[in-house]
Amino acid sequence: MYLNHLQQDEIFIPSEIKSFESMTGIKSRRGLENVIVSNGKTVNAVSKSYGHIPNELFFHKAEQLLVDANLKYRKRTINRNDRAFVVDFIIDNDNLFELKNKQDQILPMPLFKNSYDGSEKTSGHFGFYRKVCANGLHVSQAKIAFSIRHTKNNTDLIMPNLHRLFDRFLDNEYYGVTQKFKELETIEINDTKAFVKDILDKTKLFRFECSDHNDEPSKKSRDLIELIETESSSMEVSPSLWTGYNAFNWMLHNSLKKGFAQQEKLDKVLFDEIYEMV
Repeated sequence: MYLNHLQQDEIFIPSEIKSFESMTGIKSRRGLENVIVSNGKTVNAVSKSYGHIPNELFFHKAEQLLVDANLKYRKRTINRNDRAFVVDFIIDNDNLFELKNKQDQILPMPLFKNSYDGSEKTSGHFGFYRKVCANGLHVSQAKIAFSIRHTKNNTDLIMPNLHRLFDRFLDNEYYGVTQKFKELETIEINDTKAFVKDILDKTKLFRFECSDHNDEPSKKSRDLIELIETESSSMEVSPSLWTGYNAFNWMLHNSLKKGFAQQEKLDKVLFDEIYEMV
């Protein structure tokens, strides 16, 4: 059902490069001659040789890769303050992976990132989409490599053949990682509070305790504990490393103020630490 209610932010917003001097009436130093204006806001200062990559160019080319590869997909689009953008292409086909609880289903998900403020590298990689809670899982190492050539008046994007990359991802990573998901599902968490504290101590995602003078769980820690227990109850299963990992993943993407690249990196750290417990 979550595939019918995917986030659909507007990502094709007006953007352009203008000279700093024309915008302000002030001359700029060398290397910061131009600014990028996104949806009426100045979001970045760049050199006069910088080639701007508008979302229309990048994401349309990315989507064409899936069309050319004959992949059936649904899109989730995310716009962070008209500065950074992600499009997830959730592959809705025979590669669906079911865990022991048949409600818990995983789909392959190529995703592409772009930013106008320089906070995110224009890039793509493969991940996983968990249908039951609309989570994006980024534990795959498979990148979607392409070439970007910046010139003063033009930006060329040389995109790969996604069909071969997708098949390679399925062969080398998809089923291997989803088997790890199944392993996580088999290990029950006996003490949810101790589990959350252990992972937070190892990853430093945020502090478990309220303060130096109060050892009780902080609000975020209490929210994590509740997430694990609520999801396990709703699915009529015992808390496991799998529900624990997904609670951390959900908080990482919904409650913590992290950039897209930070989320990807921290998701892999969380997964590795939790998988160590298997």
